[in-house]
Amino acid sequence: MRKNPLNHTLVLRTAGTALLAAVMALPAVAVAADPATFPGDRPITLVVPYPPGGSNDTFARAVGMKLGTLLKTTVVIENKGGAGGSIGTMQVARAKPDGYTLAAVSSSFTTNAAIQPSLPFDPIGDLRGVGLMAEGPFILAVRKTLGFTKVSDLLDYAKANPGKLNYSSSGPGSSNQFATEMMNSLAKIQMTHVPFKGMGPATNALIGDQVDVLIASGPSLLPAVGTGKATALGVTSSQKSPVAPELPTIAADVPNYNFKIWWGVLAPKGTPDAIVAKLNDALKQVTSDEELKKFFIKEGAEAAYMTPTDFDKEIGDNIALWKKVARDSDIHVQK
Repeated sequence: MRKNPLNHTLVLRTAGTALLAAVMALPAVAVAADPATFPGDRPITLVVPYPPGGSNDTFARAVGMKLGTLLKTTVVIENKGGAGGSIGTMQVARAKPDGYTLAAVSSSFTTNAAIQPSLPFDPIGDLRGVGLMAEGPFILAVRKTLGFTKVSDLLDYAKANPGKLNYSSSGPGSSNQFATEMMNSLAKIQMTHVPFKGMGPATNALIGDQVDVLIASGPSLLPAVGTGKATALGVTSSQKSPVAPELPTIAADVPNYNFKIWWGVLAPKGTPDAIVAKLNDALKQVTSDEELKKFFIKEGAEAAYMTPTDFDKEIGDNIALWKKVARDSDIHVQK
């Protein structure tokens, strides 16, 4: 029986195309999996899932510059805001897991995961931790006209007057709300939540005597405290912090209270361990840089380091904790 020359040609073309595709795919896999050549001459994109100007953006740019120098490549900062950080984070979750696309997030990543019913990605299943950049406490402040000077002043008044005090936050489900409701629960007090659209309005409400209490970052509150427009009572970390060394801890009056915000780097799930380890080692080196340490303190945080394994555990533990706090305190996003 004669062979059909057309069929023979089709088979050869199909086989040739498949072989070419397989060969072309090999270099990318080899480069991505080899820590000795990573990152080579390719740039790394560090996605900030928020608009420019916030702490995620500021810290990512400072760390990215140091990482680029250390790794002998360019670290490109890409701001991809929207949906409370979900759009930019989703972009990284769906990126090729080769170490060249990363996300710069803060602990709001875990509070969002705790209360958002339908994120476009799985915060545990689609991403993995690379390492920390920094961490820091929030500061508890009250409006000046209250006359409180100690954490115990606030607690004593709140216990004697349930629900009479109110507190501001940057919005429903924000880190400020979680930090305050966690304190309320442990101290067994009640304060009324007054959410605002952003930290600026929330801080202005405190300064303008429209609200009584605000728990927020050092950069948000310390300028108002320094000019006498608000009174700082304590820090939310379990230990005193160099961010505000003169302030006592809330934990001294509210046992077991400990709230820190962190900033870190995530990679798509499936990024090779060797590449993650190389990126983590680079983060360890740059966060040990004295210049960067001083920068972080000025911005209300401390340089911090954590292994990828420990960071993954921290993220999982945070999400579980904030889910419990959200249930107990009825924290939810507005629909």
